[in-house]
Amino acid sequence: MLFALHYALAWGIDDWPARAMLLVHFGLFLIWQSARLGKRSLEPRQAFMIVSGGLLFAAWNNWWLTAVWLAVLFASIGGNVFGVQRRQQRLAVMLAAVYLLSLLLMWVVPHLFANQRFEPALTLLVRYGLQLLPVMIIFMPVPAGSKSAPLAVDLILSLILFLLVMGLVLGSFVVKQVSQGDYSLALAQSLIVMALPLIILNWLWNPRGGFLGFGRLLSRYLMGLGLPFERWVKGLADLAEREREPARFLALALHDMCELQWLAGVAWQAPHGNGELGARSRYQAEYSFQDLTLTFYTIWALSPALLLHLKLLTQMLGHFYEAKRREEDQRHNAYIQAIYETGARLTHDVKNLLQSLRSLCAAAESSSTDQAAALQGLIKRQLPQIAQRLSTTLEKLRESRPEATAQIDAVEWWENLKQRYARSEIAFSTSAAPAGQTVPGELFDSVAENLLQNALVKAQQHPGVRISASFQPAAGGRLTICDTGNAIQNAVATRLFAAPVPSQTGLGIGLYQVSKQAQQLGYKLTLASNSDGRVCFELARAAAS
Repeated sequence: MLFALHYALAWGIDDWPARAMLLVHFGLFLIWQSARLGKRSLEPRQAFMIVSGGLLFAAWNNWWLTAVWLAVLFASIGGNVFGVQRRQQRLAVMLAAVYLLSLLLMWVVPHLFANQRFEPALTLLVRYGLQLLPVMIIFMPVPAGSKSAPLAVDLILSLILFLLVMGLVLGSFVVKQVSQGDYSLALAQSLIVMALPLIILNWLWNPRGGFLGFGRLLSRYLMGLGLPFERWVKGLADLAEREREPARFLALALHDMCELQWLAGVAWQAPHGNGELGARSRYQAEYSFQDLTLTFYTIWALSPALLLHLKLLTQMLGHFYEAKRREEDQRHNAYIQAIYETGARLTHDVKNLLQSLRSLCAAAESSSTDQAAALQGLIKRQLPQIAQRLSTTLEKLRESRPEATAQIDAVEWWENLKQRYARSEIAFSTSAAPAGQTVPGELFDSVAENLLQNALVKAQQHPGVRISASFQPAAGGRLTICDTGNAIQNAVATRLFAAPVPSQTGLGIGLYQVSKQAQQLGYKLTLASNSDGRVCFELARAAAS
């Protein structure tokens, strides 16, 4: 493409061979566009415009149109220098940009002046010397197996380069015509006049010495354009701390936004309901963030900066709104979890009471006539305790706050436990108890009955399993229940006291509940041993941290 352009301009543009080479240049330009766009294809409308422009240049060509075209090529090629990653590709782009700029300033612009004389050395340099730059691009090495990424043109940078080049061309032309001097001097004067403001602007854009600079001032202006951005964000954060309901928070936040002078009204659609504030206008913009959709009605047409602001505000408001929705869901889940845990705990209390009643019924059915006195004594001792525990369970359903657990004598509690499981194959053992030792009866009853029932179920499923229970009344009580069955799986053991664990035998739900109950009372339920032939649980006071 560059060679065709060179042969069309270096030997003049008036003869037909030059016009033919210019058509070849535009054809190669179309091919270069397809390569630059990568996988995207050139639309027929764009190709028609380029072909029409090429035919126009070929039929009605002059040096002014050529100068404009070279400036366009230079801007389009130079606009992607910063987007190129590979060093070889970046160097090729820079060589092409230097070639176009040199051809424009050394050959095309001087032809704009009437009666301009060209030195033979300059003519030879342009016709033969400038060709070395495209030749260098051809022979530039490319790594084997590498693929060049499509070049993305920066529109703003390309526009700035085009304006700078055209300003340099027109400035040189004006200075040359006014001063009637040498073109080289006019070009140097134009470069100096353009360079000084650019140097000053570059220093003011990001200066030193404490001044913010035009760059930061422009960013601050764009971020606060049309609304007190920082104040609105602070108000939104304060509102998020005060208001808990998502629907009311959204309505109040949009009500504060409607105070902006350029905003006529706003409408929203959300899972908690729809609404509208203010008045509608013919200018509107709609943005969505997850399940929230906002429609803004403005007094005048929105600029790109304000459209960007509205999108940012929608995202911020959407994040806060979604956070409020999650908080509401968490409160609801916490409420449901509290109901579940309370129901599960009371269910296990009722289950344990029912098991105690079944034990009494089994003792009554299997006792003989000569054991009537012993059976009557057992019933007299156990039925009041069962009634008391049932009454406590019913009180938990009525009271919003749990009452303090009653303390009972440790020896008495241990004897009652042995009597309830007297007909079970459980080996009980205890140590001597100092006088006056007490334990929280409700907690120890829940733990003992859950562990013993689980162990009895295991013994029924695996005959030959032996169960033992030991109790040390001192220091608040220490209860240990063991069996000789198989070890609990590691996946179950790690979650045994942290969460409900699904199991065919029910192992895990009750232990999770009594473990939380033990923590509330300053005790700790642990799996003291977990190996085949020895699975032990232990309840004791938690060690002070």
